[in-house]
Amino acid sequence: MTDGFATRAIHAGQEPDPNTGSVITPIHATSTYAQDGVGGLRQGYEYSRTGNPTRTALEEVLAALENGQHARAFASGMAATDAILRATMRPGDHLIIPDDAYGGTFRLIDKVLAGWGIEYTPVRLSDVDAVRSAIRPNTKVLWVETPTNPLLGIADIAALAQLSHDTGTTLVVDNTFASPYLQQPLELGAKVVLHSTTKYLGGHSDVVGGAMITSDEQLASDVAFLQNSAGAVPGPFDAFLTMRGLKTLGVRMDRHCANAERIVAALQSHPKVGRVYYPGLESHPGHEVAAKQMNQFGGMVSFTHVDGEQAALEVCSRTRLFTLAESLGGIESLVEHPGKMTHASTAGSLLQVPSELVRLSVGIEEVDDLLDDLLSALG
Repeated sequence: MTDGFATRAIHAGQEPDPNTGSVITPIHATSTYAQDGVGGLRQGYEYSRTGNPTRTALEEVLAALENGQHARAFASGMAATDAILRATMRPGDHLIIPDDAYGGTFRLIDKVLAGWGIEYTPVRLSDVDAVRSAIRPNTKVLWVETPTNPLLGIADIAALAQLSHDTGTTLVVDNTFASPYLQQPLELGAKVVLHSTTKYLGGHSDVVGGAMITSDEQLASDVAFLQNSAGAVPGPFDAFLTMRGLKTLGVRMDRHCANAERIVAALQSHPKVGRVYYPGLESHPGHEVAAKQMNQFGGMVSFTHVDGEQAALEVCSRTRLFTLAESLGGIESLVEHPGKMTHASTAGSLLQVPSELVRLSVGIEEVDDLLDDLLSALG
């Protein structure tokens, strides 16, 4: 029998230390390891850029939570993104990205990888026919976010997985917004899952990290080579903090989702709110797909202000409990203006976000306090 999610989050890869009995994985704060003769490695460790026991434990639990065979941890979500793309693409290759992709992902592809000959096309991923039409002979990767950042668009992972299989492309799903607690892309046919572990997995806004998970042994090996060669690895304390966060992921996500639903209900009836973006709404164009592939609808909410950009900026500046800050997925609630902050790099492109848009990362505080704060800021 397979252990349940919460059990795996606490125990997978984290057996008590055989030497001391410590029930929590130790922080192996070492750069190098003594060898029993030349090439005589103890438990396979030689240098902590290549491997560290604390990082190994993190990678094992990440693989277990996504029902994958292999995980590779990185110093940031962008480092993981870069490694996946470099492992799957070469100059002259083409990939498809969401037409409202995360700004950092777009910046990496448009400003860095395009200079090395990588081509890309933004597509509305909810339209599988549009994705099919955008595939070229040199298309190698379908890069999917679902839900997307910041417009909470939904892509049908299973349908795109079938398309990817039919066309010989690699389906990568950025699962950061949903977390493995709410959505399991590998089970739906994706080849690779990406996480910014900075967000819900770490969950406490105190560590930066990233990870990729796959069951493809060759791809895992290729990414591991880049992980070691480029060296964008998390330190042992970063791995420790991320594992600490993972242990409570399930209970935190339940509270994030419950609070977000209350926030959404209040926003829908507010006269200063135009459109509310949340896949839990029956009016959301991706609601049926989200209900099929997600356990709950997440803690991220976006909305537009009917009075335009300046009014949206003022809302962001007036909150008390919603902290004005980038990032998301922590225990505390955050508010931001995507057009001026996380998605500023998309200005003037096909991925530019509405200027009147406000994005909320709904935390786990008392929801009545959050409602009072947000409604006061809206006026």
